[in-house]
Amino acid sequence: MSETFGLEIYASNKRAYAGRAQKLVIPAVDGEEGFLAHHANVVAAIIPGEMRFEDAEGKEHVFAVSSGFVEMINNRAKLFCLSVESPEEIDIRRAQEAKDRAEEQLRQKQSIMEYHRNQLALARAMTRLKVTHKQ
Repeated sequence: MSETFGLEIYASNKRAYAGRAQKLVIPAVDGEEGFLAHHANVVAAIIPGEMRFEDAEGKEHVFAVSSGFVEMINNRAKLFCLSVESPEEIDIRRAQEAKDRAEEQLRQKQSIMEYHRNQLALARAMTRLKVTHKQ
């Protein structure tokens, strides 16, 4: 059995997971960032995207996450995001509608703030669809 570390995943409204993990991969500004047991103590930013981890038995879990951060201290990782959704929790039709709506809004003339807001909405919808297609 591989070495493990403690992992807790929190959304703003729930605890999505608590247990042991062998590996954690988060979406980061410059790509993906991975964590294994006994990783150096660190706090890292999370951007909206796909987060994966392998539990103690080696089963891979995939979640769509929004922005947040992860802290890895003393072989224990705590991940905090505004939203954390498993593929089973995602309504594919609603995510597709959100993607279409965000793409249409991006084609419209808008302020810089509206543009960035619509970019984030599009990224979230596309992540949700990507995670559901992996099931």
